[in-house]
Amino acid sequence: MNNEQVLDLFVIGGGINGAGIARDAAGRGLSVALCEKNDLAQGTSSRSGKLVHGGLRYLEYYEFRLVREALIEREVLLNSASHIIWPMRFVLPHSKEDRPAWLVRLGLFLYDHLGGRKRLPGTRTLDLLRDPEGAPIKDRYTKGFEYSDCWVDDSRLVILNVLDAAQKGAQVLTRTRCVSAKRQEGHWLIKTENEFTKEVHYFKAKLLVNAAGPWVRNIVDDVVHSQSSRNIQLVKGSHIIVPKFWEGQQAYLVQNHDKRVIFINPYEDNKALIGTTDIPYEGRVEDVTPDESEIEYLLAAVNRYFKESLQRSDVITSFSGVRPLFDDGKGNPSAVTRDYVFDLDESGSAPLLNVFGGKLTTFRKLSEHAIQKIEKFFPDMGGDWTRGAVLPGGDIRNADFHCFIQDAKEAYSWMPRALLIHYGRHYGSLIAKIVGDAKSVDGLGLHFGSNLYESEVRYLVENEWAMTPEDILTRRTKEGLHLSASQKTFFAEWFAEQFATLNVSEKIS
Repeated sequence: MNNEQVLDLFVIGGGINGAGIARDAAGRGLSVALCEKNDLAQGTSSRSGKLVHGGLRYLEYYEFRLVREALIEREVLLNSASHIIWPMRFVLPHSKEDRPAWLVRLGLFLYDHLGGRKRLPGTRTLDLLRDPEGAPIKDRYTKGFEYSDCWVDDSRLVILNVLDAAQKGAQVLTRTRCVSAKRQEGHWLIKTENEFTKEVHYFKAKLLVNAAGPWVRNIVDDVVHSQSSRNIQLVKGSHIIVPKFWEGQQAYLVQNHDKRVIFINPYEDNKALIGTTDIPYEGRVEDVTPDESEIEYLLAAVNRYFKESLQRSDVITSFSGVRPLFDDGKGNPSAVTRDYVFDLDESGSAPLLNVFGGKLTTFRKLSEHAIQKIEKFFPDMGGDWTRGAVLPGGDIRNADFHCFIQDAKEAYSWMPRALLIHYGRHYGSLIAKIVGDAKSVDGLGLHFGSNLYESEVRYLVENEWAMTPEDILTRRTKEGLHLSASQKTFFAEWFAEQFATLNVSEKIS
């Protein structure tokens, strides 16, 4: 970039918090650049339980402010991106050996009323021996509760925030590591290096935002060489994916003997996503993988409640993420707050904002609070704007996805329903950018299997910073779960040939 140009904001971290902050700032008219050392959402933000939720169990730890904020944000996000976020009902079988029924019911009452719920239906009590939702549950559990939360495609939530930031003028640098950042003559001099091309670039910025998630302390200690009394506690959460083993679209939430709760959610039509664990983590964040003990723990929690017993051989795949929780001094990982804290360092000639903690559901509010925290440095910037704004593809009439699909059926009458739903759920009103002038499935180009066609791949490379087959199959879509090993190999070979200029190679998992 021009050495004379000084950006307002340079954001380190392409997870949900960095993406949200970059989007909010760019929308206020600030000049912004964001760098991410890997792919967008490659770390924690694509390895969540895929939920926009208030956090029912946080009520036990008296986190009323956090739960209220999350419940309010749940409906704000639902209205902003109803193509990637949708309501889901959760069935909670009651176990007399764990929390008493009155306590569960009280928690659900608070959950229904703390956040000014408008769109989502409230809690109801279930007779598990009579109601269809109880059919897969063992007969010893006779009573249950059903409540509402929302599902989200977590990695696409990150992508859409970055896409919106870029549309509002932000520079986006993926596969680009922040090597150093030094205060110099009233601004930050930032050195970056592309992980694949090894190209080095320098940027100047008035303010630096450290939203590196699990690496936030690494940036403080090794890149900025700053001081901060704040710290994070790294907690590993693992999930398993198995074939779906019940009828209906409802999810399940079960209590375990250790007071943790396990989510069992329908996933990708015919699969189930089960998690999560909560284990203190010490090692390299990049190396995190599920332990066999975690997989056994999750299987045991499910088998305690369900008639159909899951075996280790049922596990299709598994994944782990490291949650960077703000360290509030509590030893129990489940009790550590999911709230967020800002550390604004004004000690030098240019300010530094470190972001500690946070959760997927509250990213928008965190981003808004972050910008409010630094507004004194940018008195001419615009005001708060994201609460009523939609994310790219989210401009759907009345935020009603089903009506949107009905309209899309008329526009693309030739398209198989499964493919139409796939495009609708990933891109919403941007579907025309993928379909282009196609008048038939053949017009979408080469078919790689399942719902993956050449036109979508090219769109993702050209518009959403996809640079490897894994970016496409794991984060931009979940088609990697639906392609065979030979199909993935063919796709990887084709991708390498078509996009050789990206200078990127990554193994398909």
